[in-house]
Amino acid sequence: MINWLRVGLALFLVLLMTLVLAPLQLLALRFDWKLRRRLPRLWHGITCRLIGIRIRAHGTLEQHRPLMIAANHASWKDILVLGALADVVFIAKTEVADWPIFGTLAKLQKSIFVVREQKRRTGDQVSEIAERMADGEIVVLFPEGTTSDGNRVLEVKTSLFGAAAAALPLAPEGVVYVQPVAIAYTRVHGMPMGRYHRPIAGWPGDVGMVPHLMGVLKSGAIDVDVSFGEVVEYREGGNRKQVAGLIEKRIRSMLLDHLRGRLWR
Repeated sequence: MINWLRVGLALFLVLLMTLVLAPLQLLALRFDWKLRRRLPRLWHGITCRLIGIRIRAHGTLEQHRPLMIAANHASWKDILVLGALADVVFIAKTEVADWPIFGTLAKLQKSIFVVREQKRRTGDQVSEIAERMADGEIVVLFPEGTTSDGNRVLEVKTSLFGAAAAALPLAPEGVVYVQPVAIAYTRVHGMPMGRYHRPIAGWPGDVGMVPHLMGVLKSGAIDVDVSFGEVVEYREGGNRKQVAGLIEKRIRSMLLDHLRGRLWR
């Protein structure tokens, strides 16, 4: 009973905060205030605290721009976690825009919606990503293209790394920075996350959003380790596939270090 009361209170407070911040974010988007980049970070940070996600960051966010973050993707929680750590904008599948609640939140953060199945639109989508990066926004790419079980990194898709190449002519120094980031869900209530709790970490496609969300809320306290890795510099003449391969290798290495208990201090 107490657990359900806690879940209900957390959801109520998230809803209340959203109702307060959403109109301000709409105004910020309408008039292109810098606040439009900062309010989502505030919302993500408070939401993480309310639903019991505790974040430990390792390494530092790259300060050079243009910057693309490439991260492994286990769950919708990744968006909350990264959104709480930096003023970022996400690349999302176009169907996300039609999801109840989450689609509205994605639009309020001015996410970039892409249609991977329609190659004729790829050029326009890549150009938008490049322009947003050149404007100083930090773009987050989940290059696996789907969510995993949280225990591994799937093979990355190289196509949207083309946005880094497209941003080169707009980069003041002729360099686009791509930073690998590993997100590892490691503990529940301070104890190592064993086999029983691992389904909380990932969000496989065959599990409904509501059941998974309730499982996370009822767990009460989840620790997540986020590692900011060594940046890859994308320059004129760079090979997209080589960049993608190097990024994949670095993400996998950082993720396994955390899952195996070799945590950074």
